[in-house]
Amino acid sequence: MGESHGALVGIVIDGCPAGLSLTPADFSSDIDRRKGGSMLGTTPRKEADLPILATGVFQDKTTGAPLTIFFKNENVRSSDYEKQRSIPRPGHADFVANRKFGGFEDYRGSGHFSGRLTLCLVAAGVVAKKILSEINIAARLTEVGGASTPEAGIQRAIEQKDSVGGIVECVVTGLPIGLGEPFFDSAESLLAHLAFSIPAVKGIEFGSGFAAARMTGTEHNDSLIDASGKTKTNHAGGLVGGLTNGNPLIFRLAIKPTSSTPKEQTSWNWESGEQEHFSIKGRHDLCIALRVPVVAEAIAAMVVADLMLLEQRIPRVIAQ
Repeated sequence: MGESHGALVGIVIDGCPAGLSLTPADFSSDIDRRKGGSMLGTTPRKEADLPILATGVFQDKTTGAPLTIFFKNENVRSSDYEKQRSIPRPGHADFVANRKFGGFEDYRGSGHFSGRLTLCLVAAGVVAKKILSEINIAARLTEVGGASTPEAGIQRAIEQKDSVGGIVECVVTGLPIGLGEPFFDSAESLLAHLAFSIPAVKGIEFGSGFAAARMTGTEHNDSLIDASGKTKTNHAGGLVGGLTNGNPLIFRLAIKPTSSTPKEQTSWNWESGEQEHFSIKGRHDLCIALRVPVVAEAIAAMVVADLMLLEQRIPRVIAQ
């Protein structure tokens, strides 16, 4: 909930077991990984991002009631967006949001279409990870701007005075066999649903992904080794028939280049009715993908925690 330049952003989490130890300090590590200004190529906008645990926590333990977490927006600079209001950014939600909400949308900092709201996903991910103490979730950048190292990709963006995209890979280990439901609630369906809630995600693949279309069946099939379900290869990415198979769950996200690029572009001005040249001012990421790994971990944790709770593998009350 919330908007990029509104008073706050936040999230309400329902179904969290009671008795889980939870304090603001638990959020620090993952929130710091998502923060702008912490690495070259990210927005210079810096926020304290201190979590306010408004409901669902009492004496540093979850109560079982809905958990509400807020973060204040303090370092805003809305005038940057007022200047370019009449020229919707190509590749951004400016135009469609204006048409959908009749001009009443909060356009400052992209409103609720902003990557700022991924902070809320990260917060939910922190809670989910604490529930999943026996399961390991780790994501990393595998490509930035076509380069295999973030530094090289960002340097290319700086030289071209443009933004770049990237690829984030997430691996989940320690999963039991059989999480997920056939068809609409397959593990892939649930992960993909949340993945496309992350601004700038344009694609997702599991295991071999699109490369599987160029393989034969015998090349792609993962041969079983033993009764634990372990396979010789993992082209399926740990998922068969929509269910986890006990092998590492592997998925990758394609992150598009930031639409707010300093390079001159052309767009339609809805006040003049003409196309115009313009360049974006203000504080923006050169590469959104740099801050996505921890968000990818968060959505994976949220999906796995939900599936574990559904299968009653996690009790409603956690004794700690």
